[in-house]
Amino acid sequence: MQIPKEGDYVAIQSYKHDGSLHRTWRDTMVLKTSEDALIGCNDHTLVTESDGRRWLTREPAIVYFHKHYWFNVIAMIREAGVSYYCNLATPYTMDQEALKYIDYDLDVKVFPDGEKRLLDVDEYEAHRRKWQYPATTDQILKANVRVLVDWINHGKGPFSQAYIDLWYNRYLQLSHRV
Repeated sequence: MQIPKEGDYVAIQSYKHDGSLHRTWRDTMVLKTSEDALIGCNDHTLVTESDGRRWLTREPAIVYFHKHYWFNVIAMIREAGVSYYCNLATPYTMDQEALKYIDYDLDVKVFPDGEKRLLDVDEYEAHRRKWQYPATTDQILKANVRVLVDWINHGKGPFSQAYIDLWYNRYLQLSHRV
């Protein structure tokens, strides 16, 4: 598998634990790849849900995926400030088709004022029972919630305004290169 380069577009595919396709983003612009991470930008990107519904993202968003952490981060750039939607999910993999991960329902939302909310706990518990998540998966996810909250509290990585400014400006440069 060839690693995508800066300015390339990739699809993103989110799956559920049972292997079913959950959601697809058609064109995410790659801003940076490294051995462990991929940073990209969605801007009015077509999203297709598992039931066939389609919609466009409303605002630019910097996306962060890592090969070792069990979460990914979507930093939505809005007039009121940056809002974050963090998915608890497997580390990403990449093949010829798309960047892929398994979504484990739990999400952390961070508002521009810094307020944090853990979302979809009921959905996580229902799916954990339905699909019999291994105890190790449950432990890994809970440990990664703690890592994620620590990153948020300390402005690490995508939770830094300087990070958002750097990558959004790079996106603007690349998108005008056409």
